[in-house]
Amino acid sequence: MSVKSDITTLDDLTGDLAGRYPWTPSAGASIAGDVVEADLAALARDGYVIWENLLSDNECQQIREAVAPMLSHNGRNSFEGHRTQRLYSVLTKTRVCDRLVDHPRALAVLDRLLMPNYLLSAIQVINIRPGESSQLLHFDDAFYPIPRPRPALGAATIWAIDDFTADNGATVVIPASHRWGGRQPTPDDTPRSVIMPAGSCIFFLGTLWHGGGANTSEASRLAVTAQYCQPWLRPLEAFSLSVSTDIVKVVSADIQRMLGYSIHPPFVGAVDGQHPLRLLE
Repeated sequence: MSVKSDITTLDDLTGDLAGRYPWTPSAGASIAGDVVEADLAALARDGYVIWENLLSDNECQQIREAVAPMLSHNGRNSFEGHRTQRLYSVLTKTRVCDRLVDHPRALAVLDRLLMPNYLLSAIQVINIRPGESSQLLHFDDAFYPIPRPRPALGAATIWAIDDFTADNGATVVIPASHRWGGRQPTPDDTPRSVIMPAGSCIFFLGTLWHGGGANTSEASRLAVTAQYCQPWLRPLEAFSLSVSTDIVKVVSADIQRMLGYSIHPPFVGAVDGQHPLRLLE
């Protein structure tokens, strides 16, 4: 994207005005165009797409070992899950989940769904333990008060660190519910359990109705979820307050951008009138 030195029309303000830190493509540019088009077609039809076996067994085991000592508290209400353990502010606690946040397959789709310099809205580790009941069905961008039907204002990934099965709390989705207007799910709407092996990922639109499933098994079900939003929206997690510049300096350029070290043209996100990446110099 070219840098404009002269502003003569409002259209000139829609491009990249950065001098020292101009916009660069994400790692999603490495994914073949036909693969991305197939993913986008599935999203348009169903509201979600499942990618199997993106992580190796070793990568999943590394995540299990890293987060296990930090999972100690159950949820505070039925939505979080009274028998579900959640880890917030993941980027401040471990680097082991970074590869999920900036995975090229996810970024390739986000690059086409959202505006440039989209943001990371949240990242959580979620461990659904035996005896947990089904989560209230919901859609993730419901907290933005813009009536439906409308395009999604964000999207999310849920990474299976353990196998997702029909009885251990696998996420449930209502296919094609991303196209609904203001209506809510009814008993006639049949949720589908997202059955997938460890190392797989479901990517879904922020308008898709979904929820955590009940865990009637004897084992826990571990997952990592990363949520993303348009660059002009306020993220769920205030990363600018929780993630120190020391951490920002060691994460990838894509994660830096998604944490808000980027500019939504022409000036949204500036710090003292300058590009926020100057804070890392």
